[in-house]
Amino acid sequence: MTRAGEAWPTAGMANVLSEEKKAQVVALGRLGWPLRRIEDETGVRRETASGYLKAAGVPVRPPRGWGRLPPSKPANGASTDPEPASNPAKDPSTDLDPGAGPNPGNEVSTDLAWPQRPGRAPSASACEPYREMVERAIASGRNGMAIWQELVDRYGFTSRYSSVKRYVARLKASATPEAHPVITTAPGEEAQVDYGEGPMVRHPETGKYRRTRLFVMTLGYSRKSVRFIVWKSSTRIWAELHERAFRRLGGVPKIVVLDNLKEAVIEAEIHDPVLNPVYRDLLHHYGVVPLPARVRHPDRKGKVESGVGHAQKTPLKGMRFESIEEAQTHLDHWEARWADTRIHGTTKRQVAAMFAEERPALQPLPVEPFRYYSFGKRTVHLDGCIEVEAAYYAPPPGYIGRELHAQWDGRVVRIIDPKTGQLLREHLRRERGRRAIRDEDRPSRTPRTTVELLGRASRAGRSIGAVAERIHQADGEPGVRRVLGLLSLARKHGAATVDDACAAALEMGVPNYRFVKRYLARGSPLRLGLRQVDPLIRQLTEYRDVIHRMTRSPE
Repeated sequence: MTRAGEAWPTAGMANVLSEEKKAQVVALGRLGWPLRRIEDETGVRRETASGYLKAAGVPVRPPRGWGRLPPSKPANGASTDPEPASNPAKDPSTDLDPGAGPNPGNEVSTDLAWPQRPGRAPSASACEPYREMVERAIASGRNGMAIWQELVDRYGFTSRYSSVKRYVARLKASATPEAHPVITTAPGEEAQVDYGEGPMVRHPETGKYRRTRLFVMTLGYSRKSVRFIVWKSSTRIWAELHERAFRRLGGVPKIVVLDNLKEAVIEAEIHDPVLNPVYRDLLHHYGVVPLPARVRHPDRKGKVESGVGHAQKTPLKGMRFESIEEAQTHLDHWEARWADTRIHGTTKRQVAAMFAEERPALQPLPVEPFRYYSFGKRTVHLDGCIEVEAAYYAPPPGYIGRELHAQWDGRVVRIIDPKTGQLLREHLRRERGRRAIRDEDRPSRTPRTTVELLGRASRAGRSIGAVAERIHQADGEPGVRRVLGLLSLARKHGAATVDDACAAALEMGVPNYRFVKRYLARGSPLRLGLRQVDPLIRQLTEYRDVIHRMTRSPE
């Protein structure tokens, strides 16, 4: 339904606005606003707004056509003086600047030629009164959204975010750019490393294209770059990429400038950064000094940043590969064919020629590659051991409850003091559930193993060892306590006395702990069995033979 004196837009228009929104569009059109500005202010598309303006008899201002159309009378011929709005912030006909002149009656004077010029320059911004505050915010690194929010909260700013966004962009464009001097380095002195986005490669498991990562190492003198494509990143992968780059270059630079990514830097502090232990030990193995850049200052490693962008824009732009090997082959071919043979824009020399000069200055590669390991923090439990992959390893005594650093690979486990970096213990890897404890580190209350106990018994005396072996064969693991009892008797009565008692036990056929204990309790050195103490006493076998002959019946 239309109101009297108003016509609806043409039938071809698909969007139908509410009465309030239509009145707002018509009022702004009568003020001489262009369609783009009406769209930004009301959210109504330019095509829809144009139809409503034409239906209302309001001339549409063409783009960049201020003052070009002949003046025309408004749709309603009444000439009234506009009254100021009570709340300009809520008046839809208000410009971004209060000086634009609201017209709540949706009418213009017939005495004024169309379009009516606003009270300020068309290029002026509603943010201009707050220029000093905005410049300070830009200098401190704040973005346009933060500046707009502060203007609204603190100064009652009524314009939209787009106004602040354009104003901030204009101030940044007019600001004098800061000079970035070129950092020159001696041959073999420095290399810069960084990650970037790699090409799309079909993943072998999912069969879908997936974004990869691009690793780049660039030498500071020659700008020679080494680039590798990987699926993902980790501490181990980051270190391995450095090692691959060193071996492809055929040498090692003295310094590596890197970003503060988590694979390399645990605590980003410009004066005393904390590096990842694996990455730190890798660089130490190759004789390289790490130099993390200042946070949010990528210009310190601008050479590798340029190397990353060069690869992304030239050989990898818009490319997709079926395998990561195919992508790496394509990148290596481009590196040798085009990147190394180009004339660098800064040095004005060929990259390959400068690398030929720099390569002899690189440090030689070590004979052995770096041995990678895993690391972590472990707490010493009440049993005096730390746990590494379900096995237990003991540091020296006195560390119960303390946190130690552990390093392990497929062969050994190292326990390190976190304060001094001292290697406390190094153990061979054990199976799950097993323990690795040195003899000198064993607590006094920890029971010995069965093999160790039998060995101690054998060293205490030959007969003691024989009795201990017989006890273990007869009783198994429960006999360990009886073996401990024999060793306790040896400490109490002396090893020689107990060994003599054990010999008697073996001769009488009763090799057990109880017999030895009773024998020693009598305090007599005599044996309970018959012994050959005089030449007149014959051997028992002779008596046995005599009795056998006398009792044998004649045939």
